[in-house]
Amino acid sequence: MKVLGIMGSPRRQSNTEVLLDKALEGAAQAGAEVEKVVISNLKISPCREIYACRKDGECAIKDDMQSLYRELQEADHVILASPIFFYGVTSQVKAVIDRCQAPWMGRHVLGMGKDDIRVRRGAFISVGATRGAKLFDGAVLTVKYFFEAIGVKYSRDLLIRGVDNRGQIAEHPEFLDDAFRLGQELVRGQPGCPTGPNLVS
Repeated sequence: MKVLGIMGSPRRQSNTEVLLDKALEGAAQAGAEVEKVVISNLKISPCREIYACRKDGECAIKDDMQSLYRELQEADHVILASPIFFYGVTSQVKAVIDRCQAPWMGRHVLGMGKDDIRVRRGAFISVGATRGAKLFDGAVLTVKYFFEAIGVKYSRDLLIRGVDNRGQIAEHPEFLDDAFRLGQELVRGQPGCPTGPNLVS
């Protein structure tokens, strides 16, 4: 079993990345093979909306997204991690999501991948500096559609308000524990999401 972690923060060793690393640690402890992709290290162009993928489900843009397509397809479970920028995911993450028009086209228009009977689960980890009531609403909706496009079920999340400064997540060991458990539960298929006073499921 393979768990793919996608790190969408442009800042390395960010609060988001620390939480993702903990989640992958939990997944590994539960017996999974884990891999982390740092989007900011890749060259991924935005979608050009030329609809070449209508022909065969393949994107015509030849950049690092081609290798990420393979990683997404091979993974049994996916953890996407992104801080909140203006009530949404980062532009790095959004570029990846927009480029998943190709697998969406393959699955839902061309009928490809129907022989894949795996139960694939996805989790979303996000950190926001403010405490707005709807802070995560837009990002969660976007991530749900992303997971649906690649054949993954949105199964759990860890959404943390009021954390911004580098390393600030270390002041909240309970959230690190939540991330570790998220990784374990994703692999084991256990129901439910981490909950707490600063979390929204």
